[in-house]
Amino acid sequence: MDAPHLPVRRHLPPPLQLPPFSSPILWYRRRVASAVACCCSAAAGDQHQHQERPWESYDRDIQSHAGSDLSRSLGLLADMQAAGARPSAAAYARLIRALGRAGRTLEAEALLLEMRRLGPRPDAAHYNALLEGLLARAHLRLADRLLLQMADDGVARNRRTYMLLLDAYARAGRLEDSWWVLGEMRRRGIRLDTEGYSMLVRLYRDNGMWKKATDLVMEMQELGVELDVKIYNGLIDTFGKYGQLADARRVFDKMRAEGIKPNISTWNALILWHCRVGNMKRALRFFTSMQEEGMYPDPKIFVMIISRLGEQGKWDDIKRLFDGMKNRGFKESGAVYAVLVDIYGQYGHFRDAHECIAALKAENTQLSPRVFCVLANAYAQQESKCSTFEIMRIAPFEFLIRGLCEQSVNVLQLMEEEGFEPNLVMLNLLINAFGTAGRHLEALAVFQHIKDSGMSPDVVTYTTLMKTFMRAKKFEKVSEVYKEMERAGCTPDRKAREMLHDASVILEQRGCIY
Repeated sequence: MDAPHLPVRRHLPPPLQLPPFSSPILWYRRRVASAVACCCSAAAGDQHQHQERPWESYDRDIQSHAGSDLSRSLGLLADMQAAGARPSAAAYARLIRALGRAGRTLEAEALLLEMRRLGPRPDAAHYNALLEGLLARAHLRLADRLLLQMADDGVARNRRTYMLLLDAYARAGRLEDSWWVLGEMRRRGIRLDTEGYSMLVRLYRDNGMWKKATDLVMEMQELGVELDVKIYNGLIDTFGKYGQLADARRVFDKMRAEGIKPNISTWNALILWHCRVGNMKRALRFFTSMQEEGMYPDPKIFVMIISRLGEQGKWDDIKRLFDGMKNRGFKESGAVYAVLVDIYGQYGHFRDAHECIAALKAENTQLSPRVFCVLANAYAQQESKCSTFEIMRIAPFEFLIRGLCEQSVNVLQLMEEEGFEPNLVMLNLLINAFGTAGRHLEALAVFQHIKDSGMSPDVVTYTTLMKTFMRAKKFEKVSEVYKEMERAGCTPDRKAREMLHDASVILEQRGCIY
């Protein structure tokens, strides 16, 4: 059986054993179905005049609209069940996947429980659909329990199951669990494909094993696995992260020589790491080349460029970049970058988050969770600049720090008002915003909210919280967060280890033992 090989099973409760229809979502959907039935009764005269809709029509429309108009699909499901019919296994799979991707995992779980109770019997596709939603929302403990339930129901895991787990564990910095997944895949004879190798490159990158990433390329070539843009991007990012920029550029040249077109992630990595080492000449050259190939610059990268050029007082260069973007036709995203310039550099019209969002709407900019995350990050970075200035110069700027920190919170509230659920990335940014403003209690409250809401903090969450306590000189808390990170199964990165060492040295000098 699969159960003994499950990660972190030793500290998990038994698999989900919820009674049928116990979910509040099912109760809600039953109310919807009842309401529909009542409406149908009230319109009995009309029903006699119209032919009853065939089962195949309901099922086909539920599947076709699940990806584009989820509300309509759920409405059709309610109508179908009110008429005494049930959807097919394929329709259930599409609905569960769509609900999971929309972050509505409770409703997705309710549909799976409904299938287990009334049929058709769920298979790996249905479990994988819910697993994908849980992992995307960082509900790792719930995902582990779902795997236990999957095993208890006799449903075998397949390649898709393992690839979802490997991707989630690699992103969360859970090194031990990632090795477990790879071991299980080898034991079952499931070979890594190009996507799997790209995840493995990312895993090596994030855990300081960049030399092993180059060995993977030789292994892939020996096995005849094709190197695609994801693999090359992973290698470029790995070399860049560890300062091997000449190697990163060689990989980039080899990539283009083989006819593989760089995508936005390729350019982002090249620009990011050259900015980090202060090589703005090459960074701007890559930035220009990206636009010449018709790609929209990433707002996060634009913030990085603004940061470096702003530190050097080169606002004319920023203006030229912005004008060049508009001349190349990037009008829609231009509003985002104009807002970022105002927030980050010149304290213009958009000091208030509400004004930022209003300006973006006025430009018909498509709002998304990513846009909100970028804006919150811009405020958080500016808070860091202002905090340093306050310490070095004059106390009255505390108002500025507090104000900008509140703007990061406002971005979160505006995100919710626009119908987007805050994700782990956004909450990590909020911890960072409070940390840079010297408000460690608020940062800790956000951390607790992440855990209370069922999300699993990742290595970024823990490292950011450690940095918050370092800023607040709460050095004893740094060790506590580090230990909690290890207990949660996250592998501490280099930054976390360095902060633990620094905090331990300070505590030892003070005569404290932790």
